[in-house]
Amino acid sequence: MEEVHRAVWGDESTERIAPSLQRAVQDNGGLVLGAFADIHLAGFTVAFLGWDGASLYLYAHLLAVRPEYQNHHVGLDLSKSLRNEVLQLGLGEIRLAFDPLQSRNAWLFVRRLGGLPDRYLHHYFGQMPDAINQGMESDRVRLVWSLSSPRVEARVAGDYPSHDDDRARWRAASPVVTTEPGESGVRLPTEVAEPSGPTAHVEIPFDLDLVRQHEPEGLRRWRHATRDALRAAADLGYRVDDFAVVTEEHERRSFYFLSAPDPTSADPEPAPSPRS
Repeated sequence: MEEVHRAVWGDESTERIAPSLQRAVQDNGGLVLGAFADIHLAGFTVAFLGWDGASLYLYAHLLAVRPEYQNHHVGLDLSKSLRNEVLQLGLGEIRLAFDPLQSRNAWLFVRRLGGLPDRYLHHYFGQMPDAINQGMESDRVRLVWSLSSPRVEARVAGDYPSHDDDRARWRAASPVVTTEPGESGVRLPTEVAEPSGPTAHVEIPFDLDLVRQHEPEGLRRWRHATRDALRAAADLGYRVDDFAVVTEEHERRSFYFLSAPDPTSADPEPAPSPRS
């Protein structure tokens, strides 16, 4: 696991999980699962029990896939295996936190697996020296994965909105983050507005690594724009309910889709504070 961790987060990372802790997690209600290519570990996930004062759930702390095995559904298969194991334990929910600027993670956790972000976490882990997080504030969104909900059942079975559905919703939605290409051609945020209407979208980088390579000063702009956008939307009762990649004029762009609160609901559930 240490080799996989180093391949993903680099030698600078100080967050590796010692074998003794892996064993302790595995033997005390948590799970440590690996995905293998022949005899080689291609990826792993580590999760432990969580309790919020009302319900018991599993918290998925790490999911790592070697770069050469990414885009081969290893993360998806690991997550599905984790879901099956948690259901066998008699639990119905997995929670995790991920960087809202990482399109790959949003695509997996929100689009493919059907989880729903419900809280924005400002600079959650403090400064992190690894290759993925260095130089950025460690903002995260908390995601709740309700394992037996109709939405999750459908997504895990491969039932997603079509590309035409995504494009139609994108065109109908009010933009919260306005972007335009920078000098390098990499898209950067230029304005943040409040959402309006029944649906809205928040754009994030399609590939954050390209921003880091070609527009390093843009990392901070993206972090603050996304933070302001998701917080403003949550304050108005909007909720992230999907994620999509839309191709426009041969450019792939990534968007969170948000839905407005239902004004006809007799007893609407208040949106969780995005600043918790």
